[in-house]
Amino acid sequence: MKALHIAATGMSAQQMRVDTISNNLANMSTSGYNARRAEFADLHYQQFARAGSINAADGTVLPTGIQLGLGVRPAAVSMQIQQGALAQTNGDLDVAIEGKGFLSVTLPDGQAAYTRDGALKRSGDGLIVNSEGFEVAPGIVIPNDARSISINADGEVYGYFIGQVQPQLLGQLTLTGFANEKGLEAMGSNLFLETEASGPGFEAAPGTDGLGTLRQGYLEESSVDPVREMTELIKAQRGYELNSKVITAVDQMMGATTQVR
Repeated sequence: MKALHIAATGMSAQQMRVDTISNNLANMSTSGYNARRAEFADLHYQQFARAGSINAADGTVLPTGIQLGLGVRPAAVSMQIQQGALAQTNGDLDVAIEGKGFLSVTLPDGQAAYTRDGALKRSGDGLIVNSEGFEVAPGIVIPNDARSISINADGEVYGYFIGQVQPQLLGQLTLTGFANEKGLEAMGSNLFLETEASGPGFEAAPGTDGLGTLRQGYLEESSVDPVREMTELIKAQRGYELNSKVITAVDQMMGATTQVR
């Protein structure tokens, strides 16, 4: 009976939906995290009678036909691009991106990765790095004798030194934008990689080319809405239960068939 396979695909789909929701809830406190949503599409259809086919000698055609669906399949797990709330931290190297764009970091193999997690740090050499220790482009070094750091909305990093009234410009942080941010490949640790789907990244100063600006002393919180996720979790759970009831019903029907004498 086809209903067994159809219900099984429905249970698998709802299980993936629950997995996606659980990952969202697990990252509800992750800086710069955007919620994911599982998307599905129906499977092929078995055509018992095609719509529009001739049904009689006088040329009468079927208005609808008979099409039996064969279940559901995962289509995508897409990232919901949404600005998270800004939480004040007062950290000198904490920066939140207001608007579009990603900070670019250099991986150990030289490849570029991208992140919206602005919890930046300072290495032993004074280099600005992310929480994983990867260099943040364009590689700004803070001198050891700098008593404080200032980062303006345009990404310009200034250092204040003892005995100097005017701050010294140390460099400028840049942002990278993409034509399709949802096409980026998540690699964990709040990092993304460029793909053919995302298109090539374009680098520019904050506040230009449609990119956002930076705000020092803030971090972007996760965009996960716990209330919405719990609602989706209940719907997914009920969907899983209904598909399991279909399997139970089919099992009872098959049992009744085998008992016919």
